[in-house]
Amino acid sequence: MKTPEPKKLPSGSWFCRLRLGGQSIPITARSRTECKRIAEQKKSEYRAITGKIKKPVKDVTLADSMRMYINAYEATLSPATIRGYNVYQRTRFPKYRNMKVSEIDYQKMIDDDLKLVSEKTVKNAWGLAHASLKYIGYPPPNVRLAQVPINEIAFLQPNEIKKFCKAVEGRSYEIPSLLLLQGMRLSEVRALDWKNVDLKKETLTIRGANVKGEDGYVLKQTNKNKTSTRIVPILIPQLKTALKKVEKKEGLVTTLSPSVLLRDVKRACERANITVVTCHGLRHSFASLCYHLRDKVSERQCMQWGGWSSPDVMHKIYIRLAASDESEAKNAVKSFFT
Repeated sequence: MKTPEPKKLPSGSWFCRLRLGGQSIPITARSRTECKRIAEQKKSEYRAITGKIKKPVKDVTLADSMRMYINAYEATLSPATIRGYNVYQRTRFPKYRNMKVSEIDYQKMIDDDLKLVSEKTVKNAWGLAHASLKYIGYPPPNVRLAQVPINEIAFLQPNEIKKFCKAVEGRSYEIPSLLLLQGMRLSEVRALDWKNVDLKKETLTIRGANVKGEDGYVLKQTNKNKTSTRIVPILIPQLKTALKKVEKKEGLVTTLSPSVLLRDVKRACERANITVVTCHGLRHSFASLCYHLRDKVSERQCMQWGGWSSPDVMHKIYIRLAASDESEAKNAVKSFFT
């Protein structure tokens, strides 16, 4: 099992691709040496696990198959993803995780776990198990999953947005709140550096994300997807004013913890007597505002500002009809019949 020689990419990073257990594993690093070191580490981990098992694929336990999969892709997965996978590997399918993959009744395993946790948790855990079985070369069976209920995230109506802006004005959390309100993800807000804020051009360069890993929060250099890295205008005049007032413009724009920011956002909503939303609810509010202004803001423009990868994502998850828009539509249909 020879380690492939890393190649330098146009971006300056180094890249190589391993093949372990019939699977292709891409590895990217900042230097040739680091790239080769990670590849060797993955090979060692794979050998350690397969050597320890010393069994045919059908005799590998479900927990071991998950561990092999996580170890193989650790170098390319988000710290937050790895953290979630490790939780699933340690806790899900308790009656079956130490059984051989060939001896498990997978439908019963799914049904038993649904008695313990939510439909979404089971679906996510099965996604890891499915990928892990494929990774070790064991054909994953077809199973029936319970339908995951749609999580209706509260958002601000257009007539509530200005009230929210007034409620956060001059507060320590004004800047991060308004960044969320103009479509940024919480992880992007917490990764925003002053060097990416251009007050003359009135733009923000959104690059990187601050996500929770196994050992606390980690600053990633890359975003969730290709469209997440973007340059957007400062859309809220109040945000530009607040940014200008900051004296020390270096390092991260905000260092507020997610839990403190969430608390403050909810309190601001309560103080303004408007819909109580979460940090992610502010991002939903931005998408719904763009829909409300659809005669002036195109869907493509909204996608670019918010960093959404496809219209499907916006339509299925983010774009929500404002009450006023729904009322107008209802009256238009009624008037047709009168």
